[in-house]
Amino acid sequence: MPEIQNIETDVVIIGGGPGGYVAAIRAAQLGLKVTLVEREHLGGICLNWGCIPTKALLRSSEVYHLMQHAEEFGIKAEKISFDFKKIVQRSRDVSAKLTDGIKHLMKKNKVTVVDGHAKLNGTGAVVVRENADRDSNKLADIKAKHIILATGARARTMPGLEPDGKLVWTYKEAMLPDAMPKKLLVVGSGAIGIEFASFYAAMGTEVTVVEVMERILPVEDAEISAITQKQMEKRGLKFITGAMVKELKRGKNDVTAIIEKDGKKQEIKVDRVIAAVGVVGNTEHLGLEGTKVKIEKNQIITDAYGATDEKGIYAIGDVAGTPWLAHKASHEGIICVEKIAGLHPHAMKKENIPGCTYCMPQVASVGLTEAKAKEAGHEVKVGRFPFMGNGKAIALGEPEGLVKTVFDAKTGALLGAHMVGAEVTEMIQGFVLGKTMEAVEEDFMHTIFPHPTLSEMMHEAVLDAYGKVVHF
Repeated sequence: MPEIQNIETDVVIIGGGPGGYVAAIRAAQLGLKVTLVEREHLGGICLNWGCIPTKALLRSSEVYHLMQHAEEFGIKAEKISFDFKKIVQRSRDVSAKLTDGIKHLMKKNKVTVVDGHAKLNGTGAVVVRENADRDSNKLADIKAKHIILATGARARTMPGLEPDGKLVWTYKEAMLPDAMPKKLLVVGSGAIGIEFASFYAAMGTEVTVVEVMERILPVEDAEISAITQKQMEKRGLKFITGAMVKELKRGKNDVTAIIEKDGKKQEIKVDRVIAAVGVVGNTEHLGLEGTKVKIEKNQIITDAYGATDEKGIYAIGDVAGTPWLAHKASHEGIICVEKIAGLHPHAMKKENIPGCTYCMPQVASVGLTEAKAKEAGHEVKVGRFPFMGNGKAIALGEPEGLVKTVFDAKTGALLGAHMVGAEVTEMIQGFVLGKTMEAVEEDFMHTIFPHPTLSEMMHEAVLDAYGKVVHF
């Protein structure tokens, strides 16, 4: 039997993902005594199975894609091929390196880390066991003034689309395949689905994406979604929108999908299926029964500072609702602990949270789409600037894409910015900063953007909204 730890702390954080570990560091900086409980891996889904390893995979696919087009840049490269096992291993190595970095940060900031499954055990108390089984070995009893739930989320399962780890994958299996499938079906065209579709297509897999909504990337601006689909179709991807996968017939080493669109059914036979139909919060086995904590659709309800209806209990990150983004979780963690410490942080403004999708081409956005802005009653001014009008984009061999801005016609406030094209995930932060600072159109117009850069398109898209565009 392991020795049971008895810990008294100011803050106990349940979950060591980008919400939990960032909250732990900030709390320690503020002089609070902090204990972090993690049941699996520090860094959570993001560092181990999500944001980071998928970007490593996508980077490999980008390099492979460029090598196949090397002659366009005056470079000769013959017999281009890849070692898929090494691509996957590089992804895992990148993840491991960052996870080790989190361990170092916990030690540096004197955060006590307890491995195991945490559960509330009365007011201000948490018990940690080896797993969720109440009869498993107890590892620690923790007393804390404040308890922050940062337990994240898991892949949503749909009837008939249940993953089996072999033929039907979640994001985990999609990152650790035993072999490259020749044909792949991706169900869902949100960020996760589109990124995997992009990766596998770039590596030579025949990819079909099915989306229940009428367009891919349905949370993005319609114009951006259309450009993204067109560019991905040029690379060989197939899309079936406004459709549902009604059934999966699983064979020995293949799957036949029955897809219904407009009342008509068709069959597609593939090697593997990736189910990417959203996530659900990890609210189970936390001991929330009997508390005032409210849960709706597997999401814990909080105020703008992470507080639940139960005094002393907070929730941040994916378990506290959309958007399911690592940077949202980290920012919520900082806001939450600063409020606990008696500071006066700004409340979370979800309209200022950027979203990024790392497919080819990349997609990035912040704020309201053109349609949503009009629905909200705004009279809008819309600016657009295409990549083909930018010198840096042409020099990079990336002339396809668009930067779009949406302003309030009366006040000049930036309501939203939407981009598709090379490196837009790095550019979006300029608009995020402007939106956070409540910049108006003149602030962007008077800003000097360096030449030659892709960021000049941001300037031109603002100018275009007011009839002042220069280079197009």
